[in-house]
Amino acid sequence: QVQLVESGGGSVKTGDSLRLSCEISGRTFGSYNMGWFRQAPGKEREFVVSISWNGGNSLYADSVKGRFFISRDDNKNTVSLQMNNLKPEDTAVYYCAAPERPYAAYSRNPSSIYYWGKGTLVTVSS
Repeated sequence: QVQLVESGGGSVKTGDSLRLSCEISGRTFGSYNMGWFRQAPGKEREFVVSISWNGGNSLYADSVKGRFFISRDDNKNTVSLQMNNLKPEDTAVYYCAAPERPYAAYSRNPSSIYYWGKGTLVTVSS
């Protein structure tokens, strides 16, 4: 069983930065494609970013390209999301997420994600 625990959320102002972390336990982390989703109040959960199991490929939602950067540290079993130049529309609960099986493709469709963290709240005020 994979367990995901997010940290690093908080309240910031427009233009500030935050770094989210996700600690993974329970399986061989290095074989999983990993990523982040977010859910704003009253909206559906949406894909933010993913990183391949070997760290060689990352995909970003258009809304965060050039501002958010994902990384992974297999030695520490963590995935991090550096968020720069935050905007009020980035306000959401951010979820670390993983597919069911190692090496499985990472889907942008949340219904295809199997493992979820409990989320961490990011609030950006103007």
